[in-house]
Amino acid sequence: MASFLDLSSNWSLHSVPAAFVLALLPNFYASIAAGKNYDLANPRKTEEHLAKDTTLSKQQVNRILRAKAAANNGLETIGLYAAGVVAANAAKLPVETVNKLSLFYLGTRLVYNLVYVFLQDNRKFAPVRSLAWMAGLGAIFSLFIKAGNAL
Repeated sequence: MASFLDLSSNWSLHSVPAAFVLALLPNFYASIAAGKNYDLANPRKTEEHLAKDTTLSKQQVNRILRAKAAANNGLETIGLYAAGVVAANAAKLPVETVNKLSLFYLGTRLVYNLVYVFLQDNRKFAPVRSLAWMAGLGAIFSLFIKAGNAL
């Protein structure tokens, strides 16, 4: 039976722009959900505008703010992730290994975003978000450690 994704082809470098898109998705959601509170000319004022808006529920405002935070978090880690992917490829790690770690990282970012933005209306989900974040860092560290061991 053929695999949906052929892991014998190197997809790891393609995962870097995919990670960038995953980092930006929560910000797109926040921009749309903020509606009139999102000023394209001055997007950093969104939080200030949201604080003054009485038409949105507290839950809506919190989701928007968490979405912006999730986007920022993704952008804060993408440089390290991209460097890890490049290091793994430069060290000529097995393609399947690099692909699996890359896909795992993307999966952790997806889980992180979904939990943080939507499920964390219930604060009990905060540890799940933290676990997803730590698992993503584990994938990044694995890329570097395996690359270092191979050189």
